[in-house]
Parts: sequence; structure tokens; C-alpha cells
Amino acid sequence: MARRKKRTALGFLAHHSLSIVAILLLILWLVGYRYLDPKSHLGSFCGNAIADWSGSVVIILGTKFLYEIGSAESRPFKEAQKRWPWLAFVQRHSLLLFLFVTGIGWTLLFLRMETESKWGQVIGNLVSEWVQMAGLVFLTKRLVEIGSKESR
Repeated sequence: MARRKKRTALGFLAHHSLSIVAILLLILWLVGYRYLDPKSHLGSFCGNAIADWSGSVVIILGTKFLYEIGSAESRPFKEAQKRWPWLAFVQRHSLLLFLFVTGIGWTLLFLRMETESKWGQVIGNLVSEWVQMAGLVFLTKRLVEIGSKESR
């Protein structure tokens, strides 16, 4: 019985290791930035890494659970609800809608902060990261790059 539990735990870790490690690294950068001087090299690095790794976590998990029709960044699309057309639209564009709504949240938070404050710079970087992610998801719907596996 104990042997079976161990296999299940290892299976979970093996199947979700990328998202687990990305989240742990994000936590490391958050804790580091909390206690380090943002004017130091290491503190500045942690601040930038927060936005970068937040974007990585969103892309890793977002492309796992959400859709964007026509985007190479999205998982394959399954048939949407036929009963409610608006629900089908939300399902087909859930990745871009998620980035749009959360991006508005980050932008509103950034607008209320001092841009030169310790966390103001990080939130500004998060807004930039969100715009970049949404842009890539949107652009990969129509544009291609020969030789890139993300292009269709």
C-alpha cells in the first residue's frame, strides 16, 4: 500500500514538474526581492525575475488549461458549447481574455502606485510582461516565422 502511494506522488511530480519548479522559482524571487535592497544587483535581478517568471507560470498553466483559437501558443481546441454562443466565444478565446482581464488588474494596480517605489517597478514590469504575452498570443494567430515550432 505504501509503495502505491509513492508511485502516485512521483507520478504527480513527474507530470507537473515544470509548473512546480516555475512556481517555486517565482516564490524564491518574491522572497528575495522582499528582503533585498532593490538598488543592489541581486535585488534588481529578483525584481526583474518576478515579472519574467510570473509570465512563465502564466504561459505554462494558461496554455495547459485555456484556449485561443488559431494561436500556436494555445492547446488544441475542443468543441465549444453550442447552446450559448457567448459561452463558446469565451471558451474559444479564454487565454487572451484571461490575459486581458488580469492585465487590466495589473495596470490599475500600477496606476495607483509610485512608479519609482520598490514594488512599483515590479508591477510596471508585470504590466509589460502581460502586454508582451497577450501580444504574442494574438500575433501567433495569423503571423508565422519559418523554422519556429510555434508557427503554424
